[in-house]
Amino acid sequence: MEKTNEGAENQTKVMEFILLGFPGSHYIQMFVFIIFLIMYILTVLGNVVIIILIISNQHLHTPMYFFLCNLSFLEMWYTTASVPKALATILGWNKAISSIGCIMQMYFVFSLGCTEYFLLSAMAYDRYLAICYPLHYTIIMRFHLFSMLAASSWLCGFIIISVPTFLISRLTFCGPNVINHFYCNIDSWIVLACSSTYDVEMAAFIISIFVILGPCAVTLLSYIYIISTILRIPSVKAQQKAFSTCSSHLAVVIIWYGSTIFLYVKPSKWTSLEMTKLVNILNTAVTPLLNPFIYTLRNKEVKEAFKHTLYWH
Repeated sequence: MEKTNEGAENQTKVMEFILLGFPGSHYIQMFVFIIFLIMYILTVLGNVVIIILIISNQHLHTPMYFFLCNLSFLEMWYTTASVPKALATILGWNKAISSIGCIMQMYFVFSLGCTEYFLLSAMAYDRYLAICYPLHYTIIMRFHLFSMLAASSWLCGFIIISVPTFLISRLTFCGPNVINHFYCNIDSWIVLACSSTYDVEMAAFIISIFVILGPCAVTLLSYIYIISTILRIPSVKAQQKAFSTCSSHLAVVIIWYGSTIFLYVKPSKWTSLEMTKLVNILNTAVTPLLNPFIYTLRNKEVKEAFKHTLYWH
């Protein structure tokens, strides 16, 4: 702790925080640790496999799989930003985290989360062009456009979160220093501040509306046009083939936005910190784990590429 003088008052500024994690008996904590560890390993391995498959198979070098490669890369780092520290916290190895470490963790978790919203909407737009304008798709969705969409998603995600990050870095923490979470979540962290958090809360609220509603609107409109186009196809077999090209992405979108709705638009009786932590597990660990399996199990091209890579000598 660092002592500072403000006028006649002496304040003790907190420079280190303790992550509470998941309180409970030793057996419960070990169970949570094992589940977290298995999910983390499978998430990293699953997304690495997706990236390797896309890079090593020439027929997967298309805009759709370029976006998927970006998504898999993002998912690896999104879960890595919070889960390893959570594992150490659960075991009791090192529950402490410096204020700078907390700021950095919060920045990367939320930046990568925002990037996922933009990236999923870019993928929805790609599917919209592929299904609604198949004859013009290759002309419209050229390298310049899809690389710009991906780069913009990353830039927007990391730039937007720099605003609340800067505001949080200016907050004063005088104690207590126990964060009731398994990572430096904004809501659980700023309640410990002894200075005004109004600017942080307003910035987070405005950003949440922009980041969630903006990409959600793009994704929703894209799928409205996609579904209406598919329904106009006379052949049932052709309808199924068209829908299969976007079904994996739609499943990922539903899971991601579903967890977001539970996190931010939950009933009042679910507003406990423990429920919030459980829903955050869905966001930070379960969703990144499910994505590669959804694309592998529901995508014929990815399954064929996996078999080709597995048996290739």
